[in-house]
Amino acid sequence: MVSFVVGLVFVGAVFPKLVVENLILFLTIAIVVVFIALLLWGFVTGGDAKIPDWMQKPALGVIILAVVIATLWALGVEGNVFDLLFRQTWSTTFWTNTAFIAVVILAIALVLRGGKSS
Repeated sequence: MVSFVVGLVFVGAVFPKLVVENLILFLTIAIVVVFIALLLWGFVTGGDAKIPDWMQKPALGVIILAVVIATLWALGVEGNVFDLLFRQTWSTTFWTNTAFIAVVILAIALVLRGGKSS
């Protein structure tokens, strides 16, 4: 499957070497960020000093926030985060798609919750 996708990238892209380099850089950073998040989550939930179940969701929220802040810091994002998130060429499309996905997830959750209570 991986070779099929890589083959399609080389056939369909104008500059396949640039596409592959960008994909590899992105995936490497994504793997490191996910590894660190899972490592922190393992520290919180595993071992002998296990936290209560009611504290696991807030702890997960703190871990996600810490990983996002650390990633932004490591990427060298300086200045106003508002400018980074809302005043870029890609931000309108990104936030429109994010809102659409959130509405779809909310609708699915409401439909599934309504079906279980009947």
